[in-house]
This record gives sequence, C-alpha cells and structure tokens, in this order.
Amino acid sequence: MPANFLHGVETITIDVAGKPITVVKSAVVALVGTAPIYEAAAADRTVNSVQLVLSDIDAARYFGSETTPGYTIPQALKAIFKKGAATVVVVNVFDPATHKSSVEAEAAQFGADGTLTLAHRGVANLVLKSQDGATTFVLNTDYALDPATGIVTRIAGGAIGAAANVTAAYDYADPTKVENADVIGTVDEGGNRTGLQALLNCYSLFGFKAKIIVAPAFSTQASIATEMDAVAGKTKGIALVDAPIGTTFQQALTGRGPAGTINFQSSSRRVVLCFPALQVYDPGSNANVLQPFSQFLAGIIAWKDNELGYWWSPSNTLIDGIVGIELPLTAEINDPNSEVNALNAAGIVTVFNSYGTGFRTWGNRSAAYPTDTAKESFICTQRVADVIEESIEYSMIQRIDAPVNNAWIDAVTEDVRSFLRKLAQDGALIDGTCWYDPADNPVEELALGHVTFRYDWCDPATAERITFKRTLNLGYLKTLGGNQ
Repeated sequence: MPANFLHGVETITIDVAGKPITVVKSAVVALVGTAPIYEAAAADRTVNSVQLVLSDIDAARYFGSETTPGYTIPQALKAIFKKGAATVVVVNVFDPATHKSSVEAEAAQFGADGTLTLAHRGVANLVLKSQDGATTFVLNTDYALDPATGIVTRIAGGAIGAAANVTAAYDYADPTKVENADVIGTVDEGGNRTGLQALLNCYSLFGFKAKIIVAPAFSTQASIATEMDAVAGKTKGIALVDAPIGTTFQQALTGRGPAGTINFQSSSRRVVLCFPALQVYDPGSNANVLQPFSQFLAGIIAWKDNELGYWWSPSNTLIDGIVGIELPLTAEINDPNSEVNALNAAGIVTVFNSYGTGFRTWGNRSAAYPTDTAKESFICTQRVADVIEESIEYSMIQRIDAPVNNAWIDAVTEDVRSFLRKLAQDGALIDGTCWYDPADNPVEELALGHVTFRYDWCDPATAERITFKRTLNLGYLKTLGGNQ
C-alpha cells in the first residue's frame, strides 16, 4: 500500500538494467626505496607515504636527481619510464633527519671562485671554523650554504678571506643507514603504515592497488623479498625480486635449492625471480654501472599491459636503456642446453641476447615453477586471475544488500557473464561463464544472507614452446619431369 495519499499520477522507476563490471587497473608499479629528498622543495618531500608519479617530471620533482649516488628511487624511476608512460606509486623510506652521519673536522679550502664543496651532500648543522679553530664563521654573513649539494660560498665582505683554509663539522644524509626493517615497514604507534606496508594505502588514496612491486637493491635480502611476496598477496599483485649483484650463473641455479646462498628460495606464484643485473650508462660517473633487472622489467610489464593487455607474457620484449648485462649467458632459441633455458627451467626470468636480437626479457614463469606446473605458474595467467577476481568483487558494491530473489540471481550471473564475454572479445580469455548452483546455497545459508555463485574461465595459452614435426616425403620426386 502506498505510504501517502495521492490523487493524481506518479511514476516509479524500476531498475532492471545490468551493472557493468569495470576492469581494475593492472599497470601500476609500486616502488619502495631511498631518494635524496633534500633536493626537492620542502613541500614535495615525503617519507613513508605513498606518492603518485606519472612522468619523469614528477620523478625529478619529488625524488631528486638520478645522478646523486647512493639512492635507489631516482634511477629506478628512470628505468621504469624507459618504455614510456606508467603509473608508479612510490614510497621513500629514507629520512635525512634519522638516516644521517656526522663529520667532526673536515679540512677544506675555498677555491678561486670563492666556493668549496664538502665531501658529502644533504648537509645540516654546519659549523665552519678557521683552520686554527679560533674563529667560527656565521652562516649568511660570512658564507652561504647549498645543503643539497654541500657547496659553500664565501660572502664578500665577510670574515672569510680569499682561498681560506677552514674546517667543517656537519651532519649529512647517509642512505647506508637505511635498514631492512625500514624497507619492510610496520604500523607505528600513530597508526601510520611505513615501508612496504604503506602500499596497502594505495586503494584508499587512489582507487587502485599496487600490482607490480619492486624494491631495487633491497629485494636481494631474503627478509625483504619475503615481505614483498606477502604484500603482493594482499594487493593481488606480483613481486619482482633481484639476485644480488655478483651472483654467478651457478649460484642463481643453486639458489633455488636448499644449498642456495641467495634469496631465490621461493615457490610463490606472486614472486618473479630476476637475474642477472643490467649494465646502464651513468651520466653522473660517465661510466657503465650495474642496476637491478627488476626496475626495467617492471616498466616493461606496465608498458605491455597498456599497449597489448595484461594477458600478455612479459617475456620476449626488448629492454630499452641498457648497454649490456652483468655476465654473458649463452642464448639460442633452439638450444635446450643454453644457459638462459636452464634459468627459465628453474623458474628464473632472465635476459636473452643472441645474434641480432638485442637484449630481451626471457621467461614466462613465476617462482612457483617447476615445483608448481599448473597454468597459474605462468606470470600472465596469475595476473589474469587477479584482474578477474578483483574486478568482479569490486563491482558487487552495486548488488550487495539487495533482496535475494530469482531476478537478483539472474542479474548477478549475467553481470559476470557479460564481463567474461567482453574479456573474451578483447583477447584476454578463450571463454568463461558464471552460474548459480543450488547445491552451494542451502536454505540455512540463504536465510543468513549468504549467496554463492560459481564462475570459470580460461585465458589463452602462452606459446612458450613451438614444435615442428618434419618428414622427408620421397613422393615429391614423382613430380619431376611431369611438365616435359
């Protein structure tokens, strides 16, 4: 019966439309590491909070120069953006106020240009004295200081003479003071997440989760690699883990077993093992240096997601921005005894470099392989599973708490079926469907408001191995002379 009296006409809208399921964002790289934030403007400095970076301009603004030695974030962002645009969420765990060292008496001399450069950058609490220690010079009266670069400039008319010899005592930013616990992170007494744990804030901040997790230089530690795996499980992502620089081919293989001495003892579907390190030209030192493979692979996965789709394997993709790899590895596409094939067989993603190929990512499997030979050991299949699961779950905000009847059951199953059909049209799936099984829904559970649905799907197989079977057919000889 209507709730109020009406002498007239009214219209009541009945919502029978489907609720389209939106695909969650997959090309999100999460980077945890250290940055010289003292180079950034005070308002742009962040410690243990998630910063969204969408370009190399953002990277320089928030996290400083890639040429500043000793830090991981700037060079990792450069590597990630080598393939083009990407969405990166960054957590800097370096705090200059905490991670610092001190110099008691550094001898220095002003040059002809009236400047001197201290031995360290990120300078604080500078005390500058005459060589004999009798005079303490005054900041902004006798000299000016650029804390980021450690450059001290003599002020004309001040107490410092030309080419003066001085001693300096100061604190300086020291990234070597960052410990594993800083990277792993925690929830502090104020309820704030730090380190890797801060990545769990991404969805509440931006509406998407960290999907490709990297901690270059730090993931070589087993404790950090383990925590990356745990965080990836919570975000339905993958963790890219590097072998330590200096790891040999044999150490990489044995690292998968109980006698291994590196951080490769994992059988998680969410861990991707990366070996070896890559050679990159460093403009700061004007030399080739070794950098972690993971940061380049992260950019490649994000790029491939955007250009081709998250159902594509990261393997067999050119690596931009490198000049070589840490050590030579034999690589031939038809040689099962090559070193790159042996690494893939052990569940390690590596670099293929043969005649005319350039440097290519090589390997389809997560650390689950070869212990786990299920299709989900393919990196791309696990990521497809994550995208489907999360997309369906988040879309149900439109259906939850409605009255359960046949129309509602039909609507939910059709929502999911339509979503899976669309993925099949896009090429992400071969096919998939959803259904309501009465056996899963006893009266007791329905009375409690608990409804269960089932769905299945299958993504395309990855062409990891192509076999040709040949036959010598002598019958073709019969065609000789047929046209004479």
